[in-house]
Amino acid sequence: MAVKPFKLAVAGLSAVGLAALAACGEAPSDSNGGDNADASFSACMVTDSGGIDDKSFNESAWAGMEAAQSENDDIEVSYKESSNTDDYDPNLQASVDDGCDFIVGVGGLMAANVTTAALANTGVGFAIVDGSPSDASGAPVETENVYSIQFDTAQSAFLAGYVAASQTQTGTVATWGGMQIPPVTIFMDGFAEGIAKHNEDKGTDVQLLGWDEAAQTGTFLNSFEDAAAGKSTSDTFISQGADILFPVAGPAGIGALTAAEEAGDAVNAIWVDTDGFESTDYGSKLITSAEKGLANAVRDAVLAAYDGDAGNGTYVGTLANEGVSIAPFHDFDAAVSDETKAELDALQAAIIDGSLVVESPASPVAP
Repeated sequence: MAVKPFKLAVAGLSAVGLAALAACGEAPSDSNGGDNADASFSACMVTDSGGIDDKSFNESAWAGMEAAQSENDDIEVSYKESSNTDDYDPNLQASVDDGCDFIVGVGGLMAANVTTAALANTGVGFAIVDGSPSDASGAPVETENVYSIQFDTAQSAFLAGYVAASQTQTGTVATWGGMQIPPVTIFMDGFAEGIAKHNEDKGTDVQLLGWDEAAQTGTFLNSFEDAAAGKSTSDTFISQGADILFPVAGPAGIGALTAAEEAGDAVNAIWVDTDGFESTDYGSKLITSAEKGLANAVRDAVLAAYDGDAGNGTYVGTLANEGVSIAPFHDFDAAVSDETKAELDALQAAIIDGSLVVESPASPVAP
């Protein structure tokens, strides 16, 4: 099969020197799918910190890369793993140097780095997961070769918050984040609004610890890897009466699950990004998960890039297009009442038809 090159409209773009990226040093570890040695289209991924098996967005994104390779034997996929933010630039540059045709940067923290690399390499296609082209200050930057993959997870988190409010026995639940950035706070906003909706509709008074939506202030670790700090933070919230935990912190969120496990039957949790029942070892503690369909979105982006159709478009996953969702209740299915399940169905339908609006300052704008 002949390769179909990535089509780019580059007129009017100003180039940025390669030296800014190359000066950052050697890139850390990398790997690849390994099955398509004769492939002519190379799709490469640069992870955020937390690793390829983070039980969260890096792992989901890689699953999407592998799915694209499985669907098209002319595509070969590989990844470079970032240990911290200092690895972004060298990993992106190494991917360019490797001759990658399409490079996926995972995580909004990498948006400026991907943008810089894209402007310096206008013949290469790029994508940003959980972000859009921007400079170091966060200001938008116009590009022609960066595809934006985003998710309105406030919608799925809203449903998760409603579930939490319906299931708490103490009347207190808690959330905390890895870092105070839009892909994190959007979950926390939606979760808070779902709790508020349950309180309004059902006459409850469930309290949320760890996030003040109005003030946009709350509890953050400033890390996505420190599971020990995640456990300590969760232990504090449990001591304050929280019996459902909602960590938005990638691998650091495992600390909340270990805290819940140690607390026994009295404390449970809700996961984010993936179905935690399937992706973690703590399924028995997870009521549900506020998911985003990252694997499917990345797969589709890679396949579109191969066909020359990715360009600088934007994908926003919503409940309407099934880009976000809440996971099945699994072991908690019997604990969640039929009444609550019916209410969730009605709320989801209302969000989809626009009669119920879930808003977050971090919500991406659909194209």
